[in-house]
Amino acid sequence: MRDRRGNIRGGLIAVALLFCGGCGVERTLQIESDPPGALVTLNGNEVGRTPTRKEFVWYGTYDVQLRREGYQTLSKGTRVWAPWWQFPPFDFFAELVPLPLQDKHYAHYKLRPVPERLDAPEQVVARAIQMRGRLHSSRYTRRPRDWAEDPINPATLTEREPERDVSK
Repeated sequence: MRDRRGNIRGGLIAVALLFCGGCGVERTLQIESDPPGALVTLNGNEVGRTPTRKEFVWYGTYDVQLRREGYQTLSKGTRVWAPWWQFPPFDFFAELVPLPLQDKHYAHYKLRPVPERLDAPEQVVARAIQMRGRLHSSRYTRRPRDWAEDPINPATLTEREPERDVSK
């Protein structure tokens, strides 16, 4: 009887030690782009250039931003959802399993080249004038100075009352 209890205790201790040595779960998000070499920003933190792999702790939606010279900046929310074995109560046992578990997520983005029309200085000025017409003023907006009527005169600068800062 004593030998049997000793075997059971030994077996329970071995199982307990096996579970105490859990390796946890390795969660990674791999981001690739076409063309490669784009600068990757994850939730406002720069993480490298594509292709890149980033370990993460929390599941959810990550704000991914990709930038590369000659291409339009791409900003997108990327969902990283947990697999079934990462939901309670399964997640507890998944963390204790003595084998390394991997949860890999992949995201691939295609960057679009910047159209030439957006780079031409004449086009930029024309768009700025067009956008100026779309601006809306409020009662807190200061009226812009009319430089033709009121040129800056160094002699009158000290006599003028200071302009109020409307942003406060």
